[in-house]
Amino acid sequence: MSKQEIDEYLSTLDEPKKATLAELRDTIVAIVPEAEQCISYGMPAFKLRGKMIGGFAAFKNHLSYLPHSGSVFQQLARDTERYTTTKGSLHFPVDEQLPTSLVKKLLEVRIAEALSRGR
Repeated sequence: MSKQEIDEYLSTLDEPKKATLAELRDTIVAIVPEAEQCISYGMPAFKLRGKMIGGFAAFKNHLSYLPHSGSVFQQLARDTERYTTTKGSLHFPVDEQLPTSLVKKLLEVRIAEALSRGR
């Protein structure tokens, strides 16, 4: 059901937002194939062992990667310096995919944090 909900979320988006986020989703699934796809706070998200490990969303003028943690970007400051970040989101252009290597690092940091702290 949740995979279908993400499909529905993506179907409401215009191009290039739809294609960019669909590719991000595929990247996340390739990196963490055992992650459960779901919707959290109205946005696509991924859970591992019951813990939120990442997600994404489309906005008017940008797309966001959401680590579901306020400390991930601090740990990857050098890797994320070319992007605008808030405590809980990384903003990127609607027509530019996040590098797979960055997505992998974001997920690795969050997974380590979530599974070690039980958050």
